[in-house]
Formats: sequence, structure tokens, C-alpha cells
Amino acid sequence: MMADTKSRFSFSAPRKLYRIGEIMRSTGLSRQTLHNYTVFGLITEEERTESGHRLYGEDVFPRLSRIEELKSQRKTLREIRLLLGAETR
Repeated sequence: MMADTKSRFSFSAPRKLYRIGEIMRSTGLSRQTLHNYTVFGLITEEERTESGHRLYGEDVFPRLSRIEELKSQRKTLREIRLLLGAETR
């Protein structure tokens, strides 16, 4: 008789949240640019630390790539916000 290969346990990796400095180092974008994108609603913080630092989820990286791609096509931030909103619906 074969052993059941399905585990009754299901584990997942803990969710990683990134501080703005980590995002800056990974993307090369400035703190001010990331702040502006947050204020303008292009990216969204997931949480804040007790000291008020913004924390972003892993989904921020593909979103930033898309923003930069649209900027390279000479889209305004307002146009980008509208396009990103349409893409997430």
C-alpha cells in the first residue's frame, strides 16, 4: 500500500514587508520619488512600524516596474494612475 503523498500540513513563507530604503536600493529610485508615488496613490503602503515608517509588500516591485515603463512612454502621473486603476479592475 502506498503512503498518502498529500501532507495535511500547509506551510507558507512569512510575508516580507520592505522599508523604503530597501526599495530604494533594489530599484534605484529616490526616497522622494517613492514618497510622491505613495502620496499620489500609485503605490500603497501595507503597514507602518510603531515609529511611523512605511512598509510595502512584495507587489510593490512589479508595480514600480510598470510605473517606470509608463513614464518611459511619456505618460503623466495622472495618466499612469488612471491606467493602473484600469489594470487592477
